[in-house]
Amino acid sequence: MADLPRMLKALGDPTRLRIVQLLNGRDELCVCEIVEALQVPQYSISRHLGVLKAAGVVADWRQGKWMHYAVDSRLSDEERGVVVAVCTRAQQEAVARRDRRRLERSLRPRKEGGRIRCP
Repeated sequence: MADLPRMLKALGDPTRLRIVQLLNGRDELCVCEIVEALQVPQYSISRHLGVLKAAGVVADWRQGKWMHYAVDSRLSDEERGVVVAVCTRAQQEAVARRDRRRLERSLRPRKEGGRIRCP
């Protein structure tokens, strides 16, 4: 169970909100895919993901040398509802639409059975 004030504070940062809105409704994303979609340096994305993980919003796991993230499946229905509501509103922003377009372009090889192109 996430600490609600900590969760809301984590979701209150624009970059973290952009990350969560990309993760919401997906099985997982590799850090490199998030970096590509947001056009933000990897060290910054990793720092923001650490805050989201500490707040209980996302979970992570290692696959080879790459870290993967998803919205934490252990969130309660109410907590997940908060994430969905915030993401639904965030998806109306122009920056969110650009992020999603860039993500879809970077995921195309994966969807076609290809490999993730992480540096």
